[in-house]
Order: sequence, then structure tokens, then C-alpha cells
Amino acid sequence: MPFLFDAHLDLAWCAVSYNRDLTQSVEEIRRAEQHMSDVPGRGRNVLSLPELRRAGVPVCVATLLARCGVDQKPQLTYSRTDLEHATPAIAAAAAHAQLAYYLALQEQGHVRLIGTAAELDTHWQQYVAAPDTTPLGLILSMEGADPIVAPRNLEQWHRQGLRAIGLSHYGRGRYAYGTAVEGPLSAEAPQLLSEMRRLGIALDVTHLCDTSFAQAVEIFDGPLLASHHNCRTLVPSDRQLTDEQIGLLIQRDAVIGAALDAWMLYPGWRRGETLPEVVGLDAVADHIDHICQLAGSTRHCGIGSDLDGGFGNEQTPRDLRRYTDIQRLAEILSARNYSDADVEAIFHGNWLRLFRRALPA
Repeated sequence: MPFLFDAHLDLAWCAVSYNRDLTQSVEEIRRAEQHMSDVPGRGRNVLSLPELRRAGVPVCVATLLARCGVDQKPQLTYSRTDLEHATPAIAAAAAHAQLAYYLALQEQGHVRLIGTAAELDTHWQQYVAAPDTTPLGLILSMEGADPIVAPRNLEQWHRQGLRAIGLSHYGRGRYAYGTAVEGPLSAEAPQLLSEMRRLGIALDVTHLCDTSFAQAVEIFDGPLLASHHNCRTLVPSDRQLTDEQIGLLIQRDAVIGAALDAWMLYPGWRRGETLPEVVGLDAVADHIDHICQLAGSTRHCGIGSDLDGGFGNEQTPRDLRRYTDIQRLAEILSARNYSDADVEAIFHGNWLRLFRRALPA
């Protein structure tokens, strides 16, 4: 079983927004949510911290997620279901609440925050030597930069461990247009990108609309990644990468993490209507293979599962009922004549290489 480096997990958002104790097993969380029906994913979670250990995950990129969309109407509350209806200061407070959750988990010995390349290497070596006792390593990323009230505040976030940023999420954010809308970077975005470059924070292009994507990669000359993205050629949607965008990322030596959200794997998926039976993990392999064909190698492929990122196994491939099922992807790739070395590169080696370069020494 190859070790797995997952480049996108909304762990703190999931815990804080859903009131889930991620230190419990998958089964315990499901039992606790049996009586809940506020969202479709209740009682259908696929991950927890013990489950990540069972799946052989030494490190993941863990997110801070809070929105304050520009064009939204004020709401009565700021919660999981209306993330965008807030001011930048409220979004910053919500992101700090998620950071506090990670710090609490670290204090309890469940996770370890990783901020430098040396820390990454040391942690990885410790996990390989003692996978049953080494905590889960976390590299902090921000999914949507709305909690950064002003570019001058980025240095504080960096001191607190932030090492990657995606400028936008869904809709129009403070710094860029994201999924389901189209438009340019904001006037403050170039300054934020400059600060990211100065501090050594990588740019995650995930969720950027096409115009904002093009502008951001032209301005930012630091490390790039697409933490959880699939291919528009296979599943048409503005949420997916075009072949031209994939080519740009390959030229910049970026890594693209395959997302396991079923609507990104099956053309025409309708949330709440389409059943998981229509798509399997072989579709994930299709997206990985498409990128490998464009690149001529496996160097630019990874996994950014996004599992339990606002959905459960009602919206995962039919053969992924819990997180450990991701390991079936290794068998699928092997059956397609990917070598053991190629599978290991996709499962962890490419992300290790990228973050060894992107993190401060």
C-alpha cells in the first residue's frame, strides 16, 4: 500500500461547521449523525483522523475556508450554509476559528503543523519508520483568500503557518473571480501575489475562473499547484482545467491533484439526483491518465481528494464508501501498466517534491 499525500482536505471546516469530532472513527461519526438531516452528507462521512491513519496518509494539505463574497446580500448568521454572507473581518475570524482547531489537535498530539521543508522531511521519515504512532502532518492552505483582510496582513498569517493560498472559491471573492462566475483579479490581488512571493507562499490555482487564472499565473512567478482539479476535456465545466491551462501548469512544474468529488468525474452529474453507481474510481484514473498523456510523464499528477468537503459518500464514486478505498486507485493504475514508481509518484512523490521546493528551507 503506497503512502498517500492528500493535497486538499477541509478538516477544520468540516469539524467546526458540522460539529464533527474527527478524532472518532468513521463509524462513530456516522452513528452520531444518524438523527441529523440538515445536509445530504450527514451520516455519510468517509474520513476521520483514525481513517486517514488506516489509509496511510503521513501528510495532507489542510485548509482554512471562509468566504465574504462581494455581490452577496447580508444574512442573519454566518454559518456553514451561507459562508459568503460576511465582511472580511468576519471571514478572518471564521478562519482563525479553524486554525484554533488545528492548534488544539496539535496540542492533543493528533496532528503536527509543518512549515518548512526540513520539517516536512523529518516528519515523513518519522512517519515511515513509525506509522502507528506519528501524528498526521498538516501543511496549511487557505481556500479562497477572503480572510486576508488586506495584503499587509499576510505576514501574520504566514507566521501562523499558512503556506499556500487559493485566491478564490465559489463566486466573486475579494481578490479574484472563482467557480461559476467570470472576471478579472481585483485591484488588490497583484499586491497580495507579490507578498506571497516575498514570503514564500505557493499559489493554488484551484477554483480560479479562466480570466483570473490567466492573470494570476502571469503575475505570480513562484511555485504553483492545482490542489484539487480535474480535466475539462473529460468533464466539461468551468470548475475543470482546460488542456491549455494544464499545459501552462506543466511548463511551470506544477502538480495537479485529482479530485474525487463525483460531480467532477461524471458529465452531467446533478447534485441530489445522480446516484454514485454511475461512476467509479476508474474515472479518476482517466483524468490522471489524460494529464500524463499531455505531460509525457507522471511528474505532474497527484491526489487532492476534497473528500468530506461539503459532501459524503452520496457524492463519491461507487467504489469509494470510505477514505481507505482510495487505495483501490493504486490497483487501477497498476492494471493500466503504471509502474510501482509511477504510482508512488502520483500518490505522494510529486507532492513531496513540490513542497520541498515551495516551503521555506
